[in-house]
Order: sequence, then structure tokens, then C-alpha cells
Amino acid sequence: MPRISGTKRAILDAALELGAQHGISGTTMDEVAERAGVAKGSVYYNFSSKDKLFEELLTSGISRLAVVLRESRLSTGGWGSVEAMVATMLELIRDNRALAKLMAAEIFRTDRAWQHSTLTLRREVLSEFVAAIVPLNPQPSDEGLDLMMASSVFGAALMGGLEWLVFSPERPVAEVAGAILFPFTGALAR
Repeated sequence: MPRISGTKRAILDAALELGAQHGISGTTMDEVAERAGVAKGSVYYNFSSKDKLFEELLTSGISRLAVVLRESRLSTGGWGSVEAMVATMLELIRDNRALAKLMAAEIFRTDRAWQHSTLTLRREVLSEFVAAIVPLNPQPSDEGLDLMMASSVFGAALMGGLEWLVFSPERPVAEVAGAILFPFTGALAR
């Protein structure tokens, strides 16, 4: 991964903080420059537009998520890999609240300039869940259903993680992961 300059890092951090607070549409490049403590020209030197700035922010976050989910999935097998992936996601959400909030707001948007980039990376993230879930499914399914199942677990972890941080941040990751995954165990139908 290429090294990011101090100025570029400051700009990305400022954009992340402001985007999480006000949304991407509610954030201006002037505000990003002010928060980063740099001239507006420095922002445009590093990012030709607000779209490019937020595209890099989102794609780097989603790409990192895919990598850590893969590592987590490969660290164990069976249902344990799904549990490990959800716990890993929760840890990332806890440690990167602003990015998680921004991703939750943006990941399903289809009207953004960066739509293609985020959809490609979203599919990469979901493929990690598919790889963990498919071997556990006794019924044959197709790619569309596999993605739907993966998306259900991913969405539950993302939204459950944000819910946890806002309303019950004192709860340990393992307890939250267990609560998120409980409905997927079939125990509610018994």
C-alpha cells in the first residue's frame, strides 16, 4: 500500500470526520481544508473534486474491510468463520466509528460518482461472507441467493454494530456478535 503524505492524511481524516457528522452532501471542500488545517489549493492538489476525495475514503475503507474479513474467515472454519467475521467487523466499526457511519449511509447509494468503485468492493466484501456461508447451507442455491444471505449477515453486522456503539457501547464484542448472529442460527423458529 502506498504511503500517504501527512497533508493527504490530514485531508482524508478531516473529510471522514465532517462526512460522518454532516453527510457527504453537507460537507464542503472549504470545510475540509479548514478542518485539515491546509489551504484549499492543497485539497484540490490531492483530490481533483469532492467526489474523488470521498471515493478514495470509501474505497480504501471497504478494501481494508475485505482484507480483514478474508483473514478472519481463513482463521477458522464452519460457523466459526462467520462468527469470527462478524466479530472482526464489530471491532472495525468500534475502532472506525466515523467510517462505519459514512459507509452505512453510502454503501447502498446508487446516485454517486463513485458507485462503480464501491459496488465492486462491496461485492468483494460480500464474497468473503459467501465463501463462509455456502459450505454451511445444506440446500443448493444460486449466486443471487448466496449474495442475499451474505448481504443479510453483512447488513446485520453493520447496522447492529452502529446500534451497539450508540446505545450499548459497554457491551463486549463477543456478546454483541452473538446477539447479531442469534437470529441466523434458527433458534427463533423453534
